[in-house]
Amino acid sequence: MTTLQKLFTALFCLFAISSVQAQTVMVAVAANFTEPMQEIAAAFDKETGNNTVLSFASSGKFFAQIKNGAPFDVFLSADTAKPLALEQDGLSIKDNRFTYAQGALILWSPKADFVDSQSPDVLKTGQFKHLSLANPKLAPYGLAAVETLNNLGVYDDVANKIVMGENIAQAYQFVATHNAQVGFVALSQVMKQGKLSSGSGWIVPKDLYSPIRQDAVLLKKAEHNDAAKALLDYLKSDKALAIIESYGYSH
Repeated sequence: MTTLQKLFTALFCLFAISSVQAQTVMVAVAANFTEPMQEIAAAFDKETGNNTVLSFASSGKFFAQIKNGAPFDVFLSADTAKPLALEQDGLSIKDNRFTYAQGALILWSPKADFVDSQSPDVLKTGQFKHLSLANPKLAPYGLAAVETLNNLGVYDDVANKIVMGENIAQAYQFVATHNAQVGFVALSQVMKQGKLSSGSGWIVPKDLYSPIRQDAVLLKKAEHNDAAKALLDYLKSDKALAIIESYGYSH
């Protein structure tokens, strides 16, 4: 083989490898999983050379978009029902679903000492104007918040103070910007490295709401997308699981 032939061969190999590595993965991510998924995607891209493009919204909104042909490869839902429904409708790859995280709920305020870490008594004091939570029809965390209020027997007492976000990210924003004094948000939104990052909060006992199991699924469009499959495998890796746990999730 001549020197020129060797050069062309080397260039061809480099191009081929680059073509395989530089795949793009379009991921629809439930709003509560924003920060951990940003960390996980950055690590995945760095290690594999792929390009992960993330979109964040409520699971209900993504579910409707995917049913209407939105071009996502992977769906990280905040529940189990929507990925199952997509599989039953033939919109995802069969027997591919798995639980990537189990979420937790917290009653939180950005104000220090406003919420007792040992009890939800702040809900009974009436010393707040607005209570924020996500729309229970669209967001599993909103449904968990309503279940909690009902199980505590205080829903009717606070119903006229509820302000509803379209998703858990908006519910968090209402509280973080002091438009609501307190709210039910995802623990992952206010926890970093295993600690409350700011304010005060009561972590809601898990027997007060249905488990928030969050399932991932490979969508039909990505049937031949190796990078999408690799990303789902990466979500099960020790590195990804450590990131997920650091935000207060279990699995």
